[in-house]
Formats: sequence, C-alpha cells, structure tokens
Amino acid sequence: MKEKIYLLTGAAGFLGNNISHQLVSEGKKVRALVLKGDPAVKYVPSEAEVVFGDLTDLNSLKAFFDVPENHEVIVIHCASLVTTSPEPSPKVYDVNVTGTQNIVDLCVAKQVKKLVHVSSTGAILEEPHGQVIREPEQFHPDQVVGYYAKTKAIATQYVLEAVRNKGLDASVVYPSGIAGPNDSAFGPLVRFVIRYCRGEIRVGVDGSFNAVDVRDLADGIIACTEQGRRGEGYILSNEMVPMRKMFDLISEASGAGRVETILTPEQMQAMSQGSMVESEGGSNLEALKFEIYNLTRNNQFSSEKAERELGFHTRPFEETIADTVAWLRSEGEI
Repeated sequence: MKEKIYLLTGAAGFLGNNISHQLVSEGKKVRALVLKGDPAVKYVPSEAEVVFGDLTDLNSLKAFFDVPENHEVIVIHCASLVTTSPEPSPKVYDVNVTGTQNIVDLCVAKQVKKLVHVSSTGAILEEPHGQVIREPEQFHPDQVVGYYAKTKAIATQYVLEAVRNKGLDASVVYPSGIAGPNDSAFGPLVRFVIRYCRGEIRVGVDGSFNAVDVRDLADGIIACTEQGRRGEGYILSNEMVPMRKMFDLISEASGAGRVETILTPEQMQAMSQGSMVESEGGSNLEALKFEIYNLTRNNQFSSEKAERELGFHTRPFEETIADTVAWLRSEGEI
C-alpha cells in the first residue's frame, strides 16, 4: 500500500494552519507550501515539511510536487488572496486564478490521487432573500459581487473543467465566512471582535452574518479528501446570525458594553459620508458598500449535502465567539 502525503497550499494562513495541525495530529505526512519570507511560517507545525514556493511561479512549484513514486498524493489547495475592494487587481487575479490553474495543471501532470479546492460561497450566484443557497451547477463570474468572488468563480470553473476534460479527481468546498481562535493573521472577524471589545464599534447594520468555525471547516475539508465525490461541490457553512445576536454574543463572552444602535444600510452609508463612523474600509465608501452588501445579502446557505456525504457538522456560533474572545484575551489584545 502506498503511503499518503498531503500537499497543502496556504499552509501559513488561518485555514491552512488549522488543516496542517489537524493532519499531523492524525499522524499524516504533510508538505506545506509557504511563500518565501512569510513570517507566519513559524505557525506551521514542526512535523510538516515546509517547501517555499509561489503559486504564480510554475517553476517554483516543481519541488512542491516532486514526490517519490511510492506515495499517494492528496492536494488541498486553500491558498488565496482576499480583497474587499471591488476594483480589479492583477495581483488578486494572479494568485486566485493563475495560481489555481498552475496547481490544477500540475495535479493533472503528476496524476495526483485527489485535489480538494477551497473556493468560496462568494463564487456562488446569490439567490433572492428567502431562498436557500445550494451548490451551483454553473458559475457566473461577471454577475457575482466583488472582485474576489469573481476570481474564485473563474478559478473554480477551471478546476471543474479539468475534472470533465482532463481526468482529474477533484472536489470543491465552498466555505462561508471563516471564524474562530488562533487567527495569527488577524482576519476580518477577529479585527471586528477586537474593535467591539475596545468600544470602537458604536453602531451596527441591520443584517446577518454566516461564518463557519475554522476547526470544523478544517475537519470538513480533510473529510472531503476521502469522501468527496469527483466533480462535486460542498458548501461548508453555519447558521445565519443576525447582527443583533452577533453583538450580544461578543458582549456576553467578553463583558464589553452592549452596542444598542442598529442602523439601516442607508443610514450607515449616510453616517460614513459624514465621517461619523469608522469601517474596515476606512474612508473608502466603495469598500464600505461592499461590507454592507455582505451583511445584507442572502446569507442562508445549506450544508445539507456536506452533512450527508462528508459527515460535516459545526459547533454553535456561541462557542466560536467565546473561544475567539478567550484567545484574544490570552494574546493581550482585549
């Protein structure tokens, strides 16, 4: 029987780090792709073999894929570049699209056993409010909102075309937002929790939030390497949490004062134009509009398929927030 080796891109990131730690805890052999000079390499488990390379440089990926013949290769591609800007970005395109094409092409050339591609629910065309969003049959890059979503839709389509036309065994996972402790990169949710606990958030927007715990997401992705069907996609999401509940959960977990005011999107935009409120997008009104869209869009995703086929489940969002607050407190951030 061949020994399995897991090739993991984005290994120094929030999700990749959790996947790598979970794999090595199970005694799996892991090779981690890390961008040269990335200080977050220190968070990659010592048991993993680190290979420095760049998704956008095909030649630099050759060492990553150079595996002895007696190994069965499983590739988990979770590296991507996230942006909240609606403006086209050559760098974002290069990482998310060209980088994915390079990984797929090498998977085909090396005849890997399995590829699991981490896409995004943002790549899925939104359904009207009141309708549940499920795994897509086709993609519409020019109709999704945001440049990040567009690049993820293009990249995911390339993966599935390789399944149909090049004999690749690949499955796709579509995470919603990602939340949880140990986010060394201090991503959007963690920054939001910090600002809330420090009293920097004075108002909220009447909307909802959907974020899966990174630990449960990592488990679902690993399960997909074994149980994911060829050419199939799986939404890995959580319950839809109203902004009012989000505020209350953070206050309960941290003891921070409860933010009472919830504005309509129109009121929030008017306030931002009057420089009365800060946002993650700073003074950039377009970035703020994108943030508001993400809170007011239809965030009702279904993970029924993943639950049925992968055994996926997610812990209550209350636990995720409580653990995130506890970690931030241990880091001295709140």
